Amino acid sequence: MSRLETRGLVIDVPGRNGGDPLDFAVLPGQVWGVLGPNGAGKTTLLHTLAGLRSPRLGRVEVDGVPVSRLRRRRLAQCLGLVFQEHHDGFPATVKETALIGRHPWLSPWQMETAEDLALAQRALERLDLAPLDARQVATLSGGERQRLAIATLLAQDPGIWLADEPTNHLDLHHQVAVMRLLAERAAAGRSLMICLHDLNLAARWCDHLLLLYPSGEACWGPTASMLVPEALERLYGQRLASAEVEGSRVFIAVP
Repeated sequence: MSRLETRGLVIDVPGRNGGDPLDFAVLPGQVWGVLGPNGAGKTTLLHTLAGLRSPRLGRVEVDGVPVSRLRRRRLAQCLGLVFQEHHDGFPATVKETALIGRHPWLSPWQMETAEDLALAQRALERLDLAPLDARQVATLSGGERQRLAIATLLAQDPGIWLADEPTNHLDLHHQVAVMRLLAERAAAGRSLMICLHDLNLAARWCDHLLLLYPSGEACWGPTASMLVPEALERLYGQRLASAEVEGSRVFIAVP
């Protein structure tokens, strides 16, 4: 499985001068959560890690190779990204969209094999979308479209998973189901980095946290060492109360 590493990385956030260099490694089996207020650079960070944006300084490596040197097909075999918002450029069914996840593994002009079709079908079943496989994507609700994006990444099955607000638009049941799926992929040896707004989901499911402040300041480490109320209150500009529920820390905003 693949290792994602940053070396002196400074992301290029418009209107912000510099920022703390990021030097961390997301190892196979780890689930990293990225926390921070709006505008702190969470989405910019994921896009930079995926090679979609150039950093201001430093570099991103996959298994020791700079992302900028990897061919796009090879990079897509190693790394996949779930975007926060989805824009479909052409009409497609749910099943056709899930099959896009198999494209990095096909040769040019090669048709999907029976195995590819089976992998896409299993991904749809895993995200409770199999009954909708013939539906046009444009007819889906926001939550269904989000689950389809995750199903497409599951069909792709790269070594590194990047997900920007993967629980966006989801009801409570599917929030838990998606976080459980992500934890299962980590247990299977994948490396995961997830941007989240829900502090409690991060506390429950992530083993490492990266805190991004609007100023460009950043800190990271094992989740247990990062769940410091003072640091979190400064991160969000919000008073917090915490309690333990069934063995997990839970945080509540205090008016």
